[in-house]
Amino acid sequence: MDTTVADPLVGRLLDGRYRVESRIARGGMAAVYLAMDIRLDRTVALKVMHRSLAEDPDFVRRFIGEAKSVASLSHPNVVHVFDQGTDGDHVYLSMEYVPGRTLRDVLRERGRLPAREALEIMIPVLAALGAAHQAGMVHRDVKPENVLLSDDGRVKVVDFGLARAIGAGHQTRTGIMIGTIAYMSPEQVTAGTTDQRSDVYAAGVMLFELLTGQQPYQSENPMSVAYRHVHDQVPAPSTLVPGVPRELDALVRAAAAREAAHRPADATALLVAAVDAHRALPPDLGTGPGAPAAPPPPAAPFPAGGPGPGVPPANPTLVQSRTEMLTSPAAGPAAAPAARRRIGPIVAISALAVLMIAAIVGTGYWFSEGRYVKVPDLLGMNVEVARSRAAQQGFDVKIGTPVHDRKVGEGRVLRTDPVAGREVTRDQTITLIPSAGPLKITVPNVVNLSEADARAKISEAGLTPGSVTRVPNDTVQRGLVIKTSPQVGSKLTEGAKVTITLSAGLVMPDVGGMQCDQAQGVLQQKGFQVAVVQQTDQAAPNTVIAQNPAARAEVTANQAVQITCSKGPDGGFRWPWERNDGNVQPGKAPVPIPDVRFKNVRDAVTELRGAGFKVKVRKIAFAGTGTVVAENPLGQAPAGTRVTLWH
Repeated sequence: MDTTVADPLVGRLLDGRYRVESRIARGGMAAVYLAMDIRLDRTVALKVMHRSLAEDPDFVRRFIGEAKSVASLSHPNVVHVFDQGTDGDHVYLSMEYVPGRTLRDVLRERGRLPAREALEIMIPVLAALGAAHQAGMVHRDVKPENVLLSDDGRVKVVDFGLARAIGAGHQTRTGIMIGTIAYMSPEQVTAGTTDQRSDVYAAGVMLFELLTGQQPYQSENPMSVAYRHVHDQVPAPSTLVPGVPRELDALVRAAAAREAAHRPADATALLVAAVDAHRALPPDLGTGPGAPAAPPPPAAPFPAGGPGPGVPPANPTLVQSRTEMLTSPAAGPAAAPAARRRIGPIVAISALAVLMIAAIVGTGYWFSEGRYVKVPDLLGMNVEVARSRAAQQGFDVKIGTPVHDRKVGEGRVLRTDPVAGREVTRDQTITLIPSAGPLKITVPNVVNLSEADARAKISEAGLTPGSVTRVPNDTVQRGLVIKTSPQVGSKLTEGAKVTITLSAGLVMPDVGGMQCDQAQGVLQQKGFQVAVVQQTDQAAPNTVIAQNPAARAEVTANQAVQITCSKGPDGGFRWPWERNDGNVQPGKAPVPIPDVRFKNVRDAVTELRGAGFKVKVRKIAFAGTGTVVAENPLGQAPAGTRVTLWH
């Protein structure tokens, strides 16, 4: 795992789709990242080409073409290519993520491998290369770094076509040889040409390295290694490690023959021989010094490319005898004994050939596609329906812990493990992860917090701070939160917006016209320091006729305020329904006024009107409380008198 943390791509959303989580590795041509495809909610490996390549328009064109070809190649031993694209100066491939390690990591850790284990790695590699060759593709860079061994034991080949995309322009312009020199075929070195047999050569070199723990040609000078590939024959592995079975010596020498015409025609031909060699190995055969050599194997068949060095040709006598038997007109009774003598070995050999081919095909099928099936696409289905469908296809199905999701409805399949489309063994267990639906989050209480603190608390809860409005308030200081919308305690979908209302500043309550004792109580309850001044006035006694600061002026908490109360006129105060002699005017007899303080405003208005009074409602500040805090007049008054309520 690459530990570099200063990579500018880490944490970025590439192409609006791939969230780059970490860098896995960095090579000479590209860096590989672990990323999340947020559109399909799956983990992928992103191979991002270095900027020097991405700036070459010819390379980008070739790269896109190769990516399309590789994406069409579907094989259980090939790392799938999902997507390709560009984002600014980043050119990338989105590929199947295979958790595990490379074959190079295994070689560094263990050195050479036992013969059986080496073949069991090479067989799926050859199956992957064979599928590519059948599709008209050439890998061009077969090496242990491009072979992945997954944590669950699968073998995958990666980077098909990448060398061609890079080499198509660079080689003609600069003469650079594209590939890895340690595995490069002679024709790649001398002429820069490649075909399926070039991949076969590299596979032979890789098998040599698996069996011996080292490459056939080693030098600090790459040109020296290239020279050896052109002029020398790759030696038999047993010359370095005594005891390597002779059939593996023959396999390596045939695959890594210096002349391309002497190699198997493609990886499928080499695969047939490798499977046959695997069947011939004793179960406990190792490759340590002194290990017994296996008996000579039957000739490995190379159907399209001719036999390689060390492989005996077909028996000409047997062919001639069979021809004579089938075509000679003189074959009569006298010739019957001879014919029967010839037919016996022919039938035996033919039967043996049929059995060998069946075994090779069956074993090849086991190592390639026969033991694998694709995980069905169950996303978005009802969990029980998905369980039934997967079970019908032979999978063992488990239901995982539900996970909240904004888009997928509750009770439907959010994702599967393994993911849809992945090749798995037939006895694989599929885990269905249901959606728990959108996560519901309670709006937190942010009243009396600053805007910054309120936004942080809303974000921490999993919601999105929305727009901000400011209104005056008679209880909350400037800049602090008065309320939210939706209000505190509401249940919202994760990520939903919450708007914030801030105080534009504390304002002086409007207590003008209140009875003086009521006004003093209201102001003290709000934290003000109240001073009362008496003054002669035409207003009814004990009524507020002035206040300082003025109503709705901005103030601070605990501020000292002053109210001026009327003492009445010098000549004494008379209510409108009183005559000069103090008696009540005819038809103006006072009746009790209901005391509706601390009641709901609506209920208070209904009660006063029911008693025959007119009602006026006033707010102390910009936003009323909804509860009556003051009433004037109180006591008695004739029906039809106007009563003022404050809230």
